[in-house]
Amino acid sequence: MADSFDPAQSARYDELMQAWGLQRSDVVPAIPERVEVVHVLSRVTLGADIKIAGMVLNAMKRRFPEARIVFVAGRKSIGLFEADRRLEFFEAAYPRTGPVSRRIAFGHELRATLEGPNRIVVDPDSRMTQLGLIAPCEPDRHFHFPSRTLGDAVANLTELTAQWLQETFGVSGEAFIAPRPVASDAEAAISLGVGENESKRVTGRFEAGLIRLVGERYRTVCVDRGVGGEESRRVTAAVEASGIGNRVRFHEGSFAAFASIVGQSRFYAGYDSAGQHAAAAAGVPLLTVFAGAPSAVFRARWEPKGPANCAVLNADGMTSDAILQQLPRFLLA
Repeated sequence: MADSFDPAQSARYDELMQAWGLQRSDVVPAIPERVEVVHVLSRVTLGADIKIAGMVLNAMKRRFPEARIVFVAGRKSIGLFEADRRLEFFEAAYPRTGPVSRRIAFGHELRATLEGPNRIVVDPDSRMTQLGLIAPCEPDRHFHFPSRTLGDAVANLTELTAQWLQETFGVSGEAFIAPRPVASDAEAAISLGVGENESKRVTGRFEAGLIRLVGERYRTVCVDRGVGGEESRRVTAAVEASGIGNRVRFHEGSFAAFASIVGQSRFYAGYDSAGQHAAAAAGVPLLTVFAGAPSAVFRARWEPKGPANCAVLNADGMTSDAILQQLPRFLLA
């Protein structure tokens, strides 16, 4: 329902969640005269935290220069911004699996931590609040970004976030990442991870071909080996089949460390995943191969946006060989 970005489906979601006693507040929040703490909630997934929550954090630093800006997130998301000394962090591990009742309880428990005088909570449509249905503080201090119902069918979430921030707080924001730096000599970075969503993958010779083509243009290539298991075996096999294994540096570690490598690169390529948003936020030219998107609206919402060239190849309905034939013109852009 959320992926459809259909207002009618969003309304239906609200109706369904009433079974758990949740109902959207009609209170219009207002910025208090004095703001000492701004809590910004994580979107939980890494790509969304870069693309959306990062923009919110950036805007809150501008809007409230004297306030404490606290990012409420899991450990992996905190790592994306850990080197920013202007930010503080509150680690909150949202339960991504298990019964709905446990996830709802998490939102209610969070309120005991976040509410208090001279505080506001900025909620970028977080799972922590079940997309804004649970007020994590007093309702008149809960600023919820309605990412699923705002804008027209072709609007990108980067643009929609900037629009909402401007209308709500009088400032805009820019996506950014600030992971702890790691040493890297890679000129290009590649991620073939799909977050366990195999519909995003292109099968056949594509992955080995992508690595080979990038390796022909850049002296060294860092390839993220993933979190282990089948993904690591698949990525290793693709590198071996590419024929340019001597130019490849494997990354094995946290995504924040890989994001640091991406930010130091001259080019990034991968599927629709967090890596594309890290590259876009860091101003690195990139190529995203979109396959298996639920709809054209979903793709329009989540395409990467940044100051450098963000090329997007819609791979739906294309064979592996046909995509490989298209790649050189994107890599030369």
